[in-house]
This record gives sequence, C-alpha cells and structure tokens, in this order.
Amino acid sequence: MRAHLLTRLAFAAAACTLVVACGSSAPADVSTPTAGAGAIPSTASPAQSSAQRLLDWPEFGLDPQRSNVSEEETGITSANIAQLRHVQVTLPGTVDSSPIYLHGVSVDGAIHNTTVVTTTYGKTLAIDADSAKILWTFTPPGYSGWAGTAQITVSSPLADPDRQFVYATSPNGLIHKLSLADGSEDRAGAWPVSVTRDATHEKLGAALNIDGPDIVTSTSGYFGDIPPYQGHVVLIDRASGRLRAVFNTLCANRRGLLVPSSCQASDSAILSRGGPVVEPAEPGDTRSARIPEPASGRILIDTGNGPWNGSTNFGDSVIELAFPGLSLRQSFTPIDQEHLNTSDTDLGSSAPALLGGNRVVLAGKDGIMRVLELSRLNGRSVSSHRLLGGEVQQLPLPGGGELFTAPAVWHRGRHITMFVGDENATAAYVLRRGRLYLAWQNGTPGTSPVMAGGLLYVYDPSAGGIYVYRPGSPRPVAKLAGASGHWNSPIVVDGHVIEPEGNANDHKLSGILEIFSAS
Repeated sequence: MRAHLLTRLAFAAAACTLVVACGSSAPADVSTPTAGAGAIPSTASPAQSSAQRLLDWPEFGLDPQRSNVSEEETGITSANIAQLRHVQVTLPGTVDSSPIYLHGVSVDGAIHNTTVVTTTYGKTLAIDADSAKILWTFTPPGYSGWAGTAQITVSSPLADPDRQFVYATSPNGLIHKLSLADGSEDRAGAWPVSVTRDATHEKLGAALNIDGPDIVTSTSGYFGDIPPYQGHVVLIDRASGRLRAVFNTLCANRRGLLVPSSCQASDSAILSRGGPVVEPAEPGDTRSARIPEPASGRILIDTGNGPWNGSTNFGDSVIELAFPGLSLRQSFTPIDQEHLNTSDTDLGSSAPALLGGNRVVLAGKDGIMRVLELSRLNGRSVSSHRLLGGEVQQLPLPGGGELFTAPAVWHRGRHITMFVGDENATAAYVLRRGRLYLAWQNGTPGTSPVMAGGLLYVYDPSAGGIYVYRPGSPRPVAKLAGASGHWNSPIVVDGHVIEPEGNANDHKLSGILEIFSAS
C-alpha cells in the first residue's frame, strides 16, 4: 500500500471525528480478504454454455449496465487464438476509447460486419471488420478549428437499437445521429444536439449510453481542470433530438443546461469512461430498454473533484437519478470528500460497477475500492443526502494504483466475479456475503477488462498488446500483439478482437486500429 494512501486513510479517520453525520457504519479499516482462485467458477466451452453466437457489441461495456461480459460464444477459443489473422487499420485520428460492432448491416450499398470508432477530434469511421476497409468517414463541421488542439472527445459511440443509426460525439459539444448506411448526418428534429453551453471548458469524455427512448450522455472538464465547468447528465430523445432532462451535479437546483460561468461552483466532472450506468430492472418492471433486460428507471453516476454540500453541490459523490426527469433519489459521499477535492484525487475517475446482490463498487484516484449497498448508498437513508460515509467495505486497488477503467462483472449461477485492471495490476475478486474477496492478482497493467466466450481479455496500455486469460487464473494463455495506448479497451465479438491504440493527450491526427479475426 502506498505511503500517501496511508496518509489519506489517516486523514479520513480524523475527519470522521469532526463530521457529526459520519455515523458508525463506515468500515474501520482498509484491507483485502482473500478467497483464492478456486473461488471462481469454471467456464464450460462456449458450445456447451450457449448455442448462440455473440454478434453485436453496440456500446461501451456491451450493455447499459456496463457489464463487459457475455457468455455467448465468440468464435475465438484458447485452441484457435494463436492462429488469429491480424491486420492494422490506419486511422485519421486517435481512438482513445472503445469500438462498437454490428453484424451483417447494410453499409455502403452492401452487407458488412462493421465496427465503428470515433477519434479524439470527432471523426467517426465505419470499417469492415473482415476486410479492414474503411467504408465511410464522418467529419464534423468545424473540425479544422479544433484538430490538433487540447479540445477533444474520448466518448465511445453507440448503436441505435434499430441498427440503422449510430450516435457519436464531437469536441464542440454536439451529439450526432449518423446513418449507418453512409455516415450522413440526420438533421431531422433537433439533431445534432448540443449538450453544453461552453465546449471549450466542458468535454464529452464518457461513453454514450441508452435507456429505452433516450440517449444518456454526460460532461466533464479538460486536462488541467480549468474552470468553469460543471459535470451534468443529459437525456436526449433519440427520435427527435429533444432534450428531455438535465441534472447538474453542481447548482443542482437548476435543471437546464448552464452557462458554466453562471454557477458559482465549478468542476465535479463525470469523467469516467463508463459514464452513466443504467441499473437493471426490478421484478415486474416493464420499462423498455436495451439488452440484456429492461431498465429499472434509475441510473448511477459518480463525480470528480468539486464542492459538496449535500443539497446543490455533489463533488466526489455517487448519485442515483430516477427517470424520466433525472430527479435525485439518493447519494453517497465519503467522509474525506474535502480532502479528495483539495488533493485532486477524484472519487469518480471510474464509474460505479453493478455487482448484483444489492452491491455496487467504485474506485477512483485515491486507490480505494468502496463497496456500497445499492438500496441505501450511504448505508442509512435514501433521502438523507447530507450524511457522509456509509460504505459496506473498503479495500485497496490491486497494485496500489488509480482506477480510470471499468471493471467487468461476471454472473455464473450464484457466483459473482469482478475483474479489474489498473495502472499497476490485473485482479479478480469474488463477492461473498456482500463483500469482495481477492481471488487472484498479477502485476500486469490493464484497461477495462472484457470477458467473452469464456476468456478474459485485458489490454496493457504501457507495453501494448492484449493478454488473454482463463477467468480462474492470473497466468495468460496468449498475448495478442499491439502498441501502447491510454485508456483504450478492446471488444471481442463475432470472431473478432478489435483494439484501438494511442493516447488522446498526444493530440495526434492519426492512429491505429488492431483487428484480430478467426477467419
């Protein structure tokens, strides 16, 4: 455990004595209980576990819950992974995010297995995953005005459920609705949609998400945290492009898009790559949404550095919002929020991960994973937003790093396994009796892990390449070639492993997409 992490924990313990609302439910220590790799269930072969093939990967994390897991077969196994065909696609920009993929869609006048990516300066490209041919490129109007500058976007695109449109972001704060057939922009209704009043201070960094009729997006700040900006969540009606609701994490009493300078508070970015996370449905809930099941009518977000008062300002907090109005339902804020704010150790550098079993976990730049009770995030009362603390469990990140990536959560029967990659390590945890136990860990850095077809894929942003594991072991069964990157993450679908490379902060106008194919 890092020395400065110990200092932060000491500060947190001292802070608890000063905050009346701290209560007694916060864990007393930060430790890592262990279970051993044998606690992870074995995976049957894809043919045994599912007769279906995973054909589409429509958004970051695969589904609105950002699970990053599918048990459907992918066409890639430990037996054929060493023989995958490897091609590189040269791109007109860096893709510091995740691709999406649609099987057998009509593009450029023919049927293609198509992957779609968005570069840091807003060019969106459709690429035939079999031939590696670029089918079309959308260049947002005004591109030359920000290309090569610090004004970027790192949002992953999103496929519409009708498989005829994709949604993508550009650095000028617009969400674009693009025809999958030819990349042309749909300008019906209110499209394209602006989700910020100041795109030079508010960045589109989190992946787009979907909940029934709505696109869900959010804002953060640029490198250096230059004020003014406010993290906010926006719902967009995907048919009309109309803004349906806005929730501002600062000046939360104001419900529309803010001119950032008009709010006295700044920051509180929604900076995680996963962004807003749609909760799964409750029994009997019939609200329409994407796979794998109807939504609950709630989403979770977490925020970075910013002021907190429990009423209008929610820096360094986890927030649950209710559809369709994005009304505040409940929240969690750690007891050392002020220290997190002043020390630039954003709580929300990684999005909340839904574990199941009434548990959610989050981790940020302070090196601590916090397990919360989903039905009572602060451990006490849903409606009491001024209470601090209330975690069920705290444990250090593997390798003592910071977390900017999204964990993968695998459900097999009653077993729940979480895979985490950070700047120093990759690790697997199991959930038992509402607490996380370390099953295995190695010293290989990783971005957002993906588990598909019985194998775990983790991109190493430092040395490059993708390590492939069986879920129950820290020893890789294969490594796919590649160069270094940043927080790019792979997808594994329909006989393909697709991985973008490069770092958005290098401000390059070119990049590489790696495609590995089983045929």
